[in-house]
Amino acid sequence: MSKEPKDEARAEAVAEAVAEAPEAAKAPEPDYFNQLLRLKAEFENYRKRVDREKPEWFKSGRGEVLGKLLPLFDLLKHAHQEVLTGHADTPLAKGMDAIFREFDKLFKEEGVTRVEPLGKEFDPNYHEAFGFVDRPGVEEGAVADVLQAGYLLDEKVLRTAKVRLQKKSS
Repeated sequence: MSKEPKDEARAEAVAEAVAEAPEAAKAPEPDYFNQLLRLKAEFENYRKRVDREKPEWFKSGRGEVLGKLLPLFDLLKHAHQEVLTGHADTPLAKGMDAIFREFDKLFKEEGVTRVEPLGKEFDPNYHEAFGFVDRPGVEEGAVADVLQAGYLLDEKVLRTAKVRLQKKSS
């Protein structure tokens, strides 16, 4: 007889579990298929966005490297001018000419062009002003001197040109 209360308790527990089972069945089941479809669509959008942005990343990286080469190019150009003033027919001058032909070839391949602002109207997007000068034959407000050349990478400014502007003396 001592087993009867335990059996009854077990029977009641089983009956309660059976009674609760339909309520558990009524609970919404996770919709794994729709979650998978959403995840797949999000991944496809991500992949397409990365494919669209990848050329810009490469172009940005190219721009950074080329921008870091410009000061070296300027120093070599200045040294080349000094060599040409005194020793135009030396092997050093000829070697430097070859270096600049390679630079020109590289810049052309990469889409780097020099900004030629002399005599043109000042544009703060392409020029950086470093004072005023009075040069005959130049319109007021136009670029009269180029202190440092500017460069474009395709249509984007790689480096602004450092210039002096024309100002008539009063």
